[in-house]
Amino acid sequence: MRQALLDRLLAARDAKQPVVLATDLKDGQQLLLDLERQQGDLELSDRELEAARTALRDDVSGRLPPEVAGDRQIFLQVFNPPLRLIVVGAVHISQALVPMAQILGYDVAIVDPRPAFATEQRFPGVRLVDEWPDDAMALLKPDRRTAVVTLTHDPKLDDPALSEALRSDSFYIGALGSTRTHAKRLERLRTASLSEADLGRIQGPAGLAIGAKSPAEIALSVCAQMTAALRAAPPLVKAQQPAAAQ
Repeated sequence: MRQALLDRLLAARDAKQPVVLATDLKDGQQLLLDLERQQGDLELSDRELEAARTALRDDVSGRLPPEVAGDRQIFLQVFNPPLRLIVVGAVHISQALVPMAQILGYDVAIVDPRPAFATEQRFPGVRLVDEWPDDAMALLKPDRRTAVVTLTHDPKLDDPALSEALRSDSFYIGALGSTRTHAKRLERLRTASLSEADLGRIQGPAGLAIGAKSPAEIALSVCAQMTAALRAAPPLVKAQQPAAAQ
């Protein structure tokens, strides 16, 4: 690998920027590209470039198939930053959601300005951000590898976080609450200059409809919906909150 290409790869890693390295296994020529730019001496066809960027989005390394690369042997190595989950609200569901998300490979941060809730005892080893959610989101800078879930049921905390998340490239944005609660939430967010397309990105109620009732079951439904969004699975039914949550 040429030094300039290595420097670019290391810079992308430090900046947590997803990139894919394409290598011709016959002559060693390489091309480093993200979703917009490219650098290197390997020339790829439009179809090969599209396949490389698809591999980057899907987080899948491997050879380009013959129907794309023909006789060439092009290997794609994906370098994606860690998945992140920003949880707004240090509540009971968060205590179940955090370890599940960590098992799935997420780097988790809990946002809650209430010191009685966000404690090391309740969330050992987890990054705790005690800023107000809008300031916390500016600090954490959610990107296309980030999921955001709001769990407090408090508009003063959830709404600012959702407003900032909708202005980011977060691949999943979920908000806990009943259908009625979510409708009221959307009415409030419309006053924040957010479009209907923006508001349509919010999964509310958060989670898949698996009949979840306990905090652990609700956390499981949220993790499942996050995974479906990450892997671009076909749309699935949203969660139905129990009557007690409405």
